[in-house]
Amino acid sequence: MYERLKKILEMIRFSHTVFALPFAMLGAVMAWVAPLPEIAAPKMTAPEIAAQDSVLSDLTVEFRWQQIVAILLCMIFARSAAMAFNRIVDRDIDAENPRTSKRHIPAGLLSLTSVVAFTIICSIAFVLSTLLLLPNYLPLYLSVPVLLILMAYSYTKRFTALAHFWLGMSLMLAPICAWIAIRGQVVMFSPADLGPPALLGLSVLLWVAGFDMIYACQDFEFDVEAKLNSIPTMLGIAGALRLAAFCHFAMIASLAALPLCYPGLSLGWIYGIGVAAVAILLAYEHWLVRPDDLTRVNIAFFNINAIVSIGLFLVTSIDLAS
Repeated sequence: MYERLKKILEMIRFSHTVFALPFAMLGAVMAWVAPLPEIAAPKMTAPEIAAQDSVLSDLTVEFRWQQIVAILLCMIFARSAAMAFNRIVDRDIDAENPRTSKRHIPAGLLSLTSVVAFTIICSIAFVLSTLLLLPNYLPLYLSVPVLLILMAYSYTKRFTALAHFWLGMSLMLAPICAWIAIRGQVVMFSPADLGPPALLGLSVLLWVAGFDMIYACQDFEFDVEAKLNSIPTMLGIAGALRLAAFCHFAMIASLAALPLCYPGLSLGWIYGIGVAAVAILLAYEHWLVRPDDLTRVNIAFFNINAIVSIGLFLVTSIDLAS
């Protein structure tokens, strides 16, 4: 059983959880410190404003360890279910691709039945983990739609070159869902309260889409032969790298816009230094990978992006706490 679990964790690349998890935790930290929304409109009467103030006074955003546990469990189980499902859906493609033919299902290291069972268990565990957030019912109501979005990614490469952006959208949900886990009642009262995590999520979408395009360049020849869709097959490797660079530039712009659009978060010079550091790391990532030299893609994909996600979480959290 231990060996099988070890192989399953290897199959889903459990260590890659560091890409999305820090952004989920950052969304939670932002949710705890962000001020409550002010909804009063110019034409509201005094009684209406008083009624609104009464509702707002009943809304509280409090730190609870139970929320952290729930977010961690939801992230782990949702990602594990989505990754295992991807391996199931792509098993035939993986078997034909020389780069992926040694993955666990095509190589016979894990049976299809065991991976299906693991996917079902993780999916159920994800939904059940949202119960830790009660009486906030929004995470429970949204759990199945979120899971469907994550799993749908596995089919996108079959019909659209924008699969990289679907993957980015899937990870974009991390800070947004964490925010909802903390501020569900506030979000129901004022959907505009989702603005800060949505802008942070946009930066995650652009970041993930960019580095996934870089990663997909490794499969350019196979994807062309197998008639699979990707940005590299549509634009060529050089074009894909240029678009990835643009996505990462737009990511930096989104991060820079966060304190400007939402001054209530009180992000200052520490955050600014963190964003500048991310920009330098991404520039280095693009320097490592060139159209005629893809040998350093794995360094760019894992090492640098892990530093980006963890580093941005730490720097931003320190700034928010200071």
